[in-house]
Amino acid sequence: MQKHAWRRWAGLAFGAALVFGSCSLMAQGPYHLQDRWKIGGDGGWDYLAVDPQSGLLYITRGNHVMVVDTAAGGKVVADITGLKGTHGVAFDTDGKTGYISDGASNAVAVFDRASNRITQTIPAGTNPDGIVFEPATRTVWAFNGRSKNATVIDAKTKQVIATVPLPGKPEFPVADGKGSVFVNIEDKNEIAHLDAKSHRLLAEWPIGCESPSGHAIDVANHRLFAVCEGKKMAVVDATTGKVVATPEIGEGPDAAAFDPHTHNAFSSNGEGTLTVVHEDSPDSYTVLQTVETQRSARTMALDAKTGKIYLVAAEFGPRPAPTPENPRARPPVLPGSFVVIVVSR
Repeated sequence: MQKHAWRRWAGLAFGAALVFGSCSLMAQGPYHLQDRWKIGGDGGWDYLAVDPQSGLLYITRGNHVMVVDTAAGGKVVADITGLKGTHGVAFDTDGKTGYISDGASNAVAVFDRASNRITQTIPAGTNPDGIVFEPATRTVWAFNGRSKNATVIDAKTKQVIATVPLPGKPEFPVADGKGSVFVNIEDKNEIAHLDAKSHRLLAEWPIGCESPSGHAIDVANHRLFAVCEGKKMAVVDATTGKVVATPEIGEGPDAAAFDPHTHNAFSSNGEGTLTVVHEDSPDSYTVLQTVETQRSARTMALDAKTGKIYLVAAEFGPRPAPTPENPRARPPVLPGSFVVIVVSR
């Protein structure tokens, strides 16, 4: 996921003024920027996730995961260390266990949600990135970006029970709670449908948009939301693979969410906007609002209980000159500039 944002920042900076000018027409709406918590810390970031039981916000920050108390004004209450290159966090429905995809270690770290301490490390494929807990089979699925497969872990035994080949490079996965897992295949512009019980690839669905990254699901209406380059969200029927709508979103998206209470889908865009798309019906969608956030706020997490959306962003210094060892050097995060942005209704 991280590569999407890093390669876009130069272009996003150039277009920011144009974006915000057009967004002003849609700025009025039910969502607004409620707060901004400066929590600092060095380095970049990737996925973030809200614990559905505790409401704590988990933010992957390279070699560690920051744990933020959203009820205490953004106070950092724990830091999960001993990792190398984190990407995502998933939560077991037992309310006790969490899982971190540690891409640089080619492993999944198991942690205790009460103490926020790592209890076990499970080998995975090469560079596990997106990760999801599948409740019907009580399995954890870690999607390995470089080996193009999925590592399936039994949540009870904490053992790998399958390795599932994929048709291309996986990005973000979602589960329907009934035994199906869906994952964006970034380099083939499609969604793969997987059976969690048999560990088989059931279907590949072309979705007609480039480099799908963020992914969300409306379980009740069987709809998938994949956000892509080209300012497009593909809304896909999760039973047939048919694309039913393609609402326009912002530039540089890297995460998606769906709130079943409001029937709103969200796209967090690296240009510095949050697109709110309303589900008028399962096959009809309207862009409800564009909320200005902050440039680089490309990933987010939705708190299903409160409806609040958390995004993260930072300020950056000049991009270093390329070298043979590092031809695509990333611009450094300015010290102390990392923030959590809170959007609410």
